[in-house]
Amino acid sequence: MIHSLAIANYRSLLDLRVAPARLTLITGANGSGKSNLYRGLRLLAETAQGGVVNALAREGGLQSSFWAGPEKLTDRMRKGEVAIEGGPRKEVVRLRLGFSGDDFGYAISLGLPTPSRSFFNLDPQIKRERIWAGSCYRPASLLVDRTGAVVKARSGRAWDILSQHISPFDSLFEQVGDARSTPEILNLRESIRGWRFYDHFRTDHDAPARQPQLATRTPVLHHDGRDLAAALQTIREIGDSESLDAAIADAFPGARLTIVPRGDGRFAIELHQQGLLRPLSGMELSDGTLRYLLWVAALLTPRPPPLMVLNEPETSLHPDLLPALARLIASASRQTQVWIVSHAHRCAE
Repeated sequence: MIHSLAIANYRSLLDLRVAPARLTLITGANGSGKSNLYRGLRLLAETAQGGVVNALAREGGLQSSFWAGPEKLTDRMRKGEVAIEGGPRKEVVRLRLGFSGDDFGYAISLGLPTPSRSFFNLDPQIKRERIWAGSCYRPASLLVDRTGAVVKARSGRAWDILSQHISPFDSLFEQVGDARSTPEILNLRESIRGWRFYDHFRTDHDAPARQPQLATRTPVLHHDGRDLAAALQTIREIGDSESLDAAIADAFPGARLTIVPRGDGRFAIELHQQGLLRPLSGMELSDGTLRYLLWVAALLTPRPPPLMVLNEPETSLHPDLLPALARLIASASRQTQVWIVSHAHRCAE
């Protein structure tokens, strides 16, 4: 479980520190920084996947990802007593991300390269990475320290050099890590890789979730919902079938969900609703109904992750469905840590 998250110099976030619970709802007005917190957490996840530099490139590069305000934000600026103004930066700018959990903590610092003749002078570089033991950083708890191209690991009261030539574009998770000498690197990498993000599921007419899907056991719903029918049937067979039925009945009283095998090796969704003489297929479901089924499949996963992050799960849902979704999320948080970024204050109620 993550006990603290820190983001500095990222877009609209100058110095953010969050102490999340097992279930955390992040809400606020447009422009308050919710989406940037979500993006920052996704950047952290990319470090273990080997894609943090490419992820920043997709955001427009490091320059456009840096804190957008002045270098120094005074109390009078914060209170609106004087205009927010800035000048040339005097200090080196670093984008910093980090978190601490039950066993280990991790932090990364990214900046621009030293000017050279290279055409890639705007590519971000990893300046420092640190891994420490416990939920709070102290110099004595530091286990792995990467500065520039050098990575060293604590060995008793001394330090062992693990690498002296690590690429500035690669995280230490990609280049070093030995199950015997540095198990903390491998453990932390696999934990971060287990984080699960669900953003905006497609529910348009051509959405993959509406189509019959390959009949393959699916304990983890794909992030775009393409394997919905297989994921629901997997819950039925090796997960919590009773909770699946309860989640459907909670949102649609009197309804019943069935997954129908077809002769071509595919599954199809059928929703039997009270008052209708025949079930509705995936192609016939409303956007809100289909999206709710996607959240059911994601949250009732038979393979709970260390962290699940839901971005605006209320999208396309009728307000009457929000209490059922909130109860489903609360139930899932008993098995995994859940963060929700939402505009729907009713979810909090």
